[in-house]
Amino acid sequence: MNLLDRLAGTIEPLVATRPVYVIALLGLCAAYIQGGLTKLLDFSAAVAETQSFGLPFAAATTAATIVTELAGSALILTGIYRWLGALWLAGFTLFATFVANRFWEMEPPQRFMVENSFFEHLGLIGGFLLIAWLDLRKRDGASI
Repeated sequence: MNLLDRLAGTIEPLVATRPVYVIALLGLCAAYIQGGLTKLLDFSAAVAETQSFGLPFAAATTAATIVTELAGSALILTGIYRWLGALWLAGFTLFATFVANRFWEMEPPQRFMVENSFFEHLGLIGGFLLIAWLDLRKRDGASI
């Protein structure tokens, strides 16, 4: 057994645990829970933000965003149709990223922060797709 295999064997009981899995899911959903609650508690400011992006039907769009952020997170965290919640948030994040992080329209230095945010959101999308993939594979009883 090589060094990396021994290291993996040592780390696995610490990392491949239910608490770490729950913490990972919470981490993935944290921005959506915070965003949904913040929008819910200050709906008029959230509508103003939606209007700033030029989206139509700002109040309805904001309400749909709140439902998406909170319900999608709830599905993931409870495990009830986890794959659906993950795909829902992945699709929402993809749309929102192209609406809110149009770095290609900006000049430095603002461009750099928005470009970083754009690609960080692609990482979140990848995480949600991985959660959906794992959940659907588990439902089928398939191995990875």
